[in-house]
Formats: sequence, structure tokens, C-alpha cells
Amino acid sequence: MWNTGEVYTVELYARVRRSVFVDKMSEREAARQYGLARETVRKMLRYAVPPGYRRQQPVRRPKLGAWVGTIDQILEVDKAQGRKQRHTAKRIFERLRDEHGYTGGYTIVKDYVRLRKLSQREMFVPLAHPPGDAQADFGEAMVVIGGVERKAHYLAMDLPQSDDCFVMAFPAETTEAFLEGHNHAFAYFGGVPRTILYDNTKLAVARILGDGTRTKTRAFTELQSHYLFAEKFGRPGKGNDKGKVEGLVGYARRNFMVPIPHYATWEQFNAHLLAECRKRRERILRGHKESIGQRFAKDQELLLALPAAPYEACDKRWTRVTSMSLVRYRANDYSVPVCWGHREVLVKGFVDEVVICAASDVIARHPRSYEREDMIFDPLHYLALLEQKTNALDQARPLAGWVLPEGFTEMRRLMEARLDKKGKREFVQTLRLLETFALQEVSLAIDDALRMGTIAFDAVKHLLLCRIERRPARLDLGNYPHLPVTQVATTAAADYLALLGTC
Repeated sequence: MWNTGEVYTVELYARVRRSVFVDKMSEREAARQYGLARETVRKMLRYAVPPGYRRQQPVRRPKLGAWVGTIDQILEVDKAQGRKQRHTAKRIFERLRDEHGYTGGYTIVKDYVRLRKLSQREMFVPLAHPPGDAQADFGEAMVVIGGVERKAHYLAMDLPQSDDCFVMAFPAETTEAFLEGHNHAFAYFGGVPRTILYDNTKLAVARILGDGTRTKTRAFTELQSHYLFAEKFGRPGKGNDKGKVEGLVGYARRNFMVPIPHYATWEQFNAHLLAECRKRRERILRGHKESIGQRFAKDQELLLALPAAPYEACDKRWTRVTSMSLVRYRANDYSVPVCWGHREVLVKGFVDEVVICAASDVIARHPRSYEREDMIFDPLHYLALLEQKTNALDQARPLAGWVLPEGFTEMRRLMEARLDKKGKREFVQTLRLLETFALQEVSLAIDDALRMGTIAFDAVKHLLLCRIERRPARLDLGNYPHLPVTQVATTAAADYLALLGTC
């Protein structure tokens, strides 16, 4: 006899159903044979498997009924709070007990809160993505560049229709990185997406107004005007609005940057990322019969044409040169020629360099520094000032660490030995030849001057011009009366007798 209480197995269902339908046993006999109620036998004949418990009426919560409105109000207020400071079921139970005199149990509160939170969870509609549209976002990952571990900020751009992607990494998530990433992405795709969806990054959105409209940054507006694409922005804090690129950000981190990449330069690292993007085009994703590269052809047909030249991807800022001939950009100081002191200049911050302009002229270029409170000097910028203030030559910070050929050191030593303070000024004048001529050319001219014993700026300059013009280095010392004149006496035969006396 089968008697399993209130829980009946699928095996028992099968035996009862076979007995009645195949062996033609009556319901009464089946109930007696298996120790079941006749109503239970009828249920087994209606269902092939146990249907499970089915509640006929909603759950009644008589002890909680008066407090349901309070719980709903707490959960509604929580929607506007950060996820980490929302009420748990336990905290709601404690507030009902302490603040509202609730006398019921915790379990019934917990069950109600769980059901309410489930009913409030957002649902989504599957979306279709037209060809030629894109989504863009930044991600972060740890990398080792030049032996130093640091955080990489990579721009990911995805074409949702084909799932083709582009990824490029930068030392920081800056305006110039945002712009440069777009330049390279459009070049990789061979065209410009018609519409690009972004989150509300400050690199593109300067302000969100009360009616939901966005005030775009100047740099982003210039980028749009250059490439002519349209923009869309997701809802603040809703990453699912651009779920395709959000997925790409995670995919790129897991597949392109694990294990932690080690490269000598950012250029080498980005070459690796570009190769991985091209390799991914061979994949056939779930639900598709064509590879990403084959489906990309549909996107490419609708991409906008590239302009004749890429956008100048830089952050532009006006500033004033300080009394130490420095301009500040992103917490670092860069030098300019001293003749531009106290003037207003335009600083262009690119990903890998800082260019400083006055009017339409470029007056200084420096490698970009991503440190803080760093000072980046070009020694040539200060030579004109050092020519006037020669006493500062030995303590001049811009010249610290400036490595020059040995001939420069020897020339300075001889100039100061012969001409004292004037010799120091002539050495600075000799250094100023580097403002016009290459280091190698000036170094060879100094070596010629040392070999000929003509220790003077004018002599070095003359020998340098002779080398450049490829003409014989004929130095007429009559033109340089300030140079020491070599005295050569006539040799007499009697002078040799002194030498014989020493034998």
C-alpha cells in the first residue's frame, strides 16, 4: 500500500494513472489499493505530474494589514536613495516595531518586503539596433607600462548591429583622450557612425537642465561639427540604456587584458588592442550564422564618409606665462622661451604632448606628463636670460640633468680660465647656437675649435658655418684681436748646444 502523506511522487502518479487508464481499475479500487482519498486519485488522473500547491486566494496578513501602507512608503522613498543605504527587511521590521507599535513577527514582514521589491524591479524590452549606429563608453583596467603598474582608461566603441568593436587605452580619462579615441575609432571603422549613444560623461555633457536637455561641452560640439554624427544620451545612472557597449567594456577587460598586460609603451599596448579587435571580427556569435566581420558590411554601407583630415584632438586652454617662463596645464608646469614671459598663450593638451602657441605660432612643445606638480623644462628656453644673468648658470634648474658632449665642458673650462666672467657669458652664447643648429653640428665645431686652440664663441660660430657650408675652415686670427696670439720665435743653432750639455 502506498501512503506518502501529503507529498506524492511522480512515480506514484504514474502507477495510479497506469492502473486506471491501462489496467482499467476503478477509481474506488485505486484509492483502496494505494491508500489514497478518491479526490486525490481524481487529481492524479487529471495531471500527469504533481501540479504543486496552487493558492486559490491571496495571502491574508491580518497582523500586517494596518502597516502595509507604511512599508510601501518606506520602499518608495528608498528609490531615491543610494543602493548602499536602502532599508533591509530587518530594518523595516525594527522601525515598525519601535516607531509604529507593530506587534507581529519578522517573517511576515520579510516575505512581504521580498514580494514588493520583486514587483518593483525594472523590466526591459528587447531592442533592435539599426545599422550604422554606435555606442561608446570608458572602462578601467590595471596594466604595466614601462615597468610601472598603472590604471589604464580605455575607450570602447561598439556597433550593436554587427557587434564590431574598437578599444583604445590612455593614461587618463581626459578630453583629449576622448577626442583622440574617436579619431582612431572612425579610422578603424572606415567611416563615422550616424548616431552614437553615450552616458552623461562630463567630457561631452557640461550640464543637464531641468527639462532633461543637455548642454554639451565645446570640445564635444566641435567634434560633432567636424564628423557630423548625431548624439544620444542615456538616462543618468541607467547603464542598461547602452547595454551593448557596457558588455564590450567587460569583455575587453576579461579577454584583452587578462593576464595583466606588460608593454614598454602605450603605443605597443594599443597595437595589441587593435589586433584583438581585428581578430574578434572572425567570431560567429550565438544566434547568428555570419561572422562579425561579415555583418559589419551592413554597418559600413551606412557609415558617414570620413573628412579629409582628422579632428585636432586636444584640450585647449588659455593661460598666462609666469615670471619663471612657465605655463601650468593639468597641475604640471611647462617652459616657454623667456621672451614670452607674462604674456597670454594658448595651451593645447594632446594625449602624448603639450603644445604652446602664441597667436598662430608654436612657441614650445613638450612630452605630456601625467604626474602631478611636475616641472618640464627645455634648457634652450632659458639661455637668453642666462646670457644676461650668468651668475645663475651653475644653479639653473632648467639646465639640471642636461647631458652634453664632453667638448662643451672643456670649452667652458678654458673660456672661464682665460676670460673669467666674460668667458662664462661666451659659453652661454656658444650654447645658444643650439637654438638654431643641431647638437651634433655644434659639438663638431667645438671640437675643431679646441683642436685649433681658438677658445672663443666667434671662432666656434665661424667653424660651425664652415662645416655647414662645406668650405675650408680658414680662421684669420686678425679678425679676432681678443684671442690670445701665439708667439713663435726664430730658432738659432746655438740653442741646440744647451740640449747637448744635458747628454
